[in-house]
Amino acid sequence: MSQEIRNLEPKELWNKFADLNAVPRPSKKEERVIAFMMNFGQALGLETLKDEVGNVIIKKAATPGMENRKTIVLQSHLDMVHQKNNDTVFDFDNQGIEMYVDQDWVRAKGTTLGADNGIGVATIMAILESKTIEHPAIEALFTIDEETGMTGALGLKGGLLEGQILLNLDTEEDDEIDIGCAGGVDVTATAEYDEEDAPAHAIGYQITVKGLHGGHSGMDIHKGLGNANKIMNRLLFDAFDDFGLQIAQIKGGSLRNAIPRESVAQVIIAEMYDEVFEFEMLQIVNEIKAEFASTEPNLEVVFERLEQAPKKVMPSMAQYFFVRSMYTAHNGVYRMSADFDGLVETSNNIAKVTLGEGKLVVQCLTRSSVETSKFDCANSLRAAFELMGCEVEFSGSYPGWTPNPNSEILEIVKSIYEKQNGSQADVVACHAGLECGILGTNYPEMDMISFGPTIRGAHSPQERCSISSVNKFWKQVIEILKNIPVKA
Repeated sequence: MSQEIRNLEPKELWNKFADLNAVPRPSKKEERVIAFMMNFGQALGLETLKDEVGNVIIKKAATPGMENRKTIVLQSHLDMVHQKNNDTVFDFDNQGIEMYVDQDWVRAKGTTLGADNGIGVATIMAILESKTIEHPAIEALFTIDEETGMTGALGLKGGLLEGQILLNLDTEEDDEIDIGCAGGVDVTATAEYDEEDAPAHAIGYQITVKGLHGGHSGMDIHKGLGNANKIMNRLLFDAFDDFGLQIAQIKGGSLRNAIPRESVAQVIIAEMYDEVFEFEMLQIVNEIKAEFASTEPNLEVVFERLEQAPKKVMPSMAQYFFVRSMYTAHNGVYRMSADFDGLVETSNNIAKVTLGEGKLVVQCLTRSSVETSKFDCANSLRAAFELMGCEVEFSGSYPGWTPNPNSEILEIVKSIYEKQNGSQADVVACHAGLECGILGTNYPEMDMISFGPTIRGAHSPQERCSISSVNKFWKQVIEILKNIPVKA
């Protein structure tokens, strides 16, 4: 770990971030980071407990003179999204994140950084460890599995927390205060088909779509970024119609909450089309590149002739319905909010496509701040895939967070932001899946807001965190703790 990270200000926060990032912490494999956090709390002599699903709660008494203030819950999630560039050799299960400083940014070497939500976790750790920061009684809540199902928040039972105010430290624009977010549901389409033998003398190709930005499937869904699965399907659709191309396998995307950056397909074409196939396909590729010239300048599509053509392929009729269903399935913004200017209400990310050996799986994440609209979009996907004979399952549904513009803590944080920065913060609802809506189901009286430092490229290897923004954020948190209202 580079010492330059530990020398950044505020040192107490960045040192905790460096400690945390040395611990592998993929979603659904949080055993090591749970143990790390339990050891951290116990070493400080603080009441530390783990609930039945793996969330960690650390409680710290109020500093002298602050005992009459409302108890506050500081909340962040322990897990991080694991994404890396294809040419990066890295073992997320066993290696700590390799970080470096690039002007005002902290980045990782070819992988996600884990600032989402590691900066929030590190902030809370620094506060728990401090002997000088003034604060009311604190309940630090570290949830698990936020990135792949929010099962930590969903599993947190009522009665474990006494706090009246919750600060969620998990948003990515330092001039915003979030008071609402989208809910989500996983939509998974599966099908089986009988593979057939590839024709004799067929020519095999590997098609690779790469170089896309990727990004957060909620916060970045409105930016017009390329989806590798949709681009790949466009190529397969045209090549099937023009050249009778048949698919042997597809591997596209990786995580449901990350816009897919890469897709690889192995296909065959008839020998008679060998001379014109690449030429004609490159014409289509150039058209796609022109469409995405502004948003995806590094888009690449590579055609590589295989030494041996695949021996088994998807039957033509099954493929006919597959590529058409994929074309029909909605990706991107489904509906904009009628109540908040510029806010995406409902969207879908076609996150992962795997096809081969007689099996097809398409995984999507549908998000919305309106529950009925969420399922309207999900049902449109269901209809598209059922028409090709897929079984479609809805799973992992979680609610959105309804904004409360009359929040007491909101007014306090707005006032502090204006005093510290000389400008007003934007009060917004976001299209990401924050845990506040879920936590509010068992703690409906808890007053909640969410805020954080500036993070760019979350859920992708381009993830980076602004150093100056973290310093700004830290000062804001410290001042908020001093100004928590007294108990009723």
